[in-house]
Amino acid sequence: PADGKGDSIVQVREVNLRVAENAQQHRTEDYELTKQPDPVLVVRRGDPFKVALELSRHYNPDRDALSFVFTVRGEEAPSYTKNTVAVVPVGFHSSNEFLGSITGWTALVQSARDTVLDIEITPPPNVIVGDWIMDIDSKIRSENDNTGFRYTHKDPIYILFNPWNRADTVYMDHTGMRYECVLMESGLIWRGSHSRLRPTVWSYGQFEKNVLECCVYLLRHVGRLPSPACADPVKVSRHVSAVVNAPNDEGVIVGNWTEKFSNGTPPTGWMGSASILQQFYKSKKPVKYGQCWVFAGVATTVLRALGIPSRPVTNYYSAHDTHSSLTVDQFYDDNGEAIEKLNKDSIWNFHVWNEAWMTRPDLEPGDYSGWQAIDATPQEASDGIYRCGPASVKAIKRAEILKPYDGTFIFAEVNADQIYWRYQGPMQPLKLIRKATDKIGQCISTKAIGKFEREDITESYKHPEHTQEERNAMLKALRKCNHAYSRYYLNDELEDVSFDFELLDDIIIGSPFSVKLSARNKNPTKEYTAHVVMRVESTHYTGNKKKLVKSGQFDVAIKPNSREEISLEVTYPEYEKLLLDQAMFNIATLATIKETKFDYFAQDDFRVRMPDVKIEPEGDALVKKPLKVKATFRNPLP
Repeated sequence: PADGKGDSIVQVREVNLRVAENAQQHRTEDYELTKQPDPVLVVRRGDPFKVALELSRHYNPDRDALSFVFTVRGEEAPSYTKNTVAVVPVGFHSSNEFLGSITGWTALVQSARDTVLDIEITPPPNVIVGDWIMDIDSKIRSENDNTGFRYTHKDPIYILFNPWNRADTVYMDHTGMRYECVLMESGLIWRGSHSRLRPTVWSYGQFEKNVLECCVYLLRHVGRLPSPACADPVKVSRHVSAVVNAPNDEGVIVGNWTEKFSNGTPPTGWMGSASILQQFYKSKKPVKYGQCWVFAGVATTVLRALGIPSRPVTNYYSAHDTHSSLTVDQFYDDNGEAIEKLNKDSIWNFHVWNEAWMTRPDLEPGDYSGWQAIDATPQEASDGIYRCGPASVKAIKRAEILKPYDGTFIFAEVNADQIYWRYQGPMQPLKLIRKATDKIGQCISTKAIGKFEREDITESYKHPEHTQEERNAMLKALRKCNHAYSRYYLNDELEDVSFDFELLDDIIIGSPFSVKLSARNKNPTKEYTAHVVMRVESTHYTGNKKKLVKSGQFDVAIKPNSREEISLEVTYPEYEKLLLDQAMFNIATLATIKETKFDYFAQDDFRVRMPDVKIEPEGDALVKKPLKVKATFRNPLP
């Protein structure tokens, strides 16, 4: 002020945000921002934090008017109606002495010592999440003019979602699950196949250097989520599912399902999220390369860093339904070979997505709160953008697939019917040779709470297979999706001959293996002849990129009341150079009874596993001391 009034107006000389104390209270003390030499305040919305103001003189509540002004950082046009700026008058002792309400900001004086003012500030539980700028205005309470001073704090304040606050839409009351899904910095992501589930240790690193800053950057600058939407975990989680992948506005990770990873890191080379996010934040360019578990690991980190409880979920034998029919249609020729040009749908040996915890007021009435499925792997566009979810897991189990967002796609991933057709030419009718209603969506897995073990959560997504509830849910979903698909031809079952396809398991790399089909003739007088085609192909875990390893054709006479076994042996030299990155195989067999034209088709996926590694500590393990370990394994390769 130039009129001399400035001498009588109290001024803010210095502000102590008491970062360490507040971080401890808000469970944010692990964020690197709060521990660096010039610490930055990180708090959770809905809970109070304390600041100390050093004033130019003693504070007189009857004369001095102090107001905090909080503004979303970088907001071009701050708006009171959009809640991107808030003016918070300082009250003295009583909440009745300030302008505000239970849903608004509050600032209350706790004590006044000489020129130091201790104030407790509470942001509302529905405030915009991200970084805020804090100003403090001071003026004389009785003056009608705008003469005063403004103090601008040099560092931003980060405000996060708060799963500990009952008024927050991400509130989680399960203590162990809340710790696991918000504060745990490492975990397990399950890979492998449904017959051999394999955990991968993943470091989320949500508290590491530049990770929180990167997460806020993803909200504000990649895809540009409007600031008011940053208060809503539904909109934030949907946005995260988009910006973690590169096709949308140059997001975090470039997907790559080939065998060529030049100029980047192979997906199997990553062990955690922090290095990916740090690299992206530094370059502002997509990081190469990722596949589904990498996308899910990074999405887990982003959500946990922002305060939304999240965990990765693995679905085995996961459907990718490209035409929203809730069926996976696969076409084979007379030799049992897949006709790739017709096979648009696919089945992934495993697929990983995320669950995020929140209420769903947008879906009321009805209970759709709790775990929501989101998928950051760029598979299909949703409203023109590669993103998926959040879809209520409860709605998926109830087959309420039209509830936002993308329930049809996720329902198909866990519960589609698998249809096999025999294709004999463009002018010939399709023949339904098999339908599998119980294969898709197996062993849905996540890390158990508080221990490095697997928890099976299949029944949260679907009713048990072979139950009427499961079939009713599927029929309900089919009616809702309204896809004009009909199952044209029925394949009459032949009761005289039955087949049993032997599934493989626990084959160590370097060992041979055999594909076996058993045929049993139950007729006491009649002999049948079976033409059998067997194929072994190496495959990517997505079910694509198949390479033929070995095939064989057999004509087998099955005498009355007898059993015959047909086998195809594959040696290591035959498959050694055809292995893909997950060491997986697809085995298919097509058997035709010549006398009746009955077709039997079966297929399965399995992987040869790596040798076991035995790790033994040498000596005692002491905190913050190096520990020597001895790792031994036997090389099984010839």
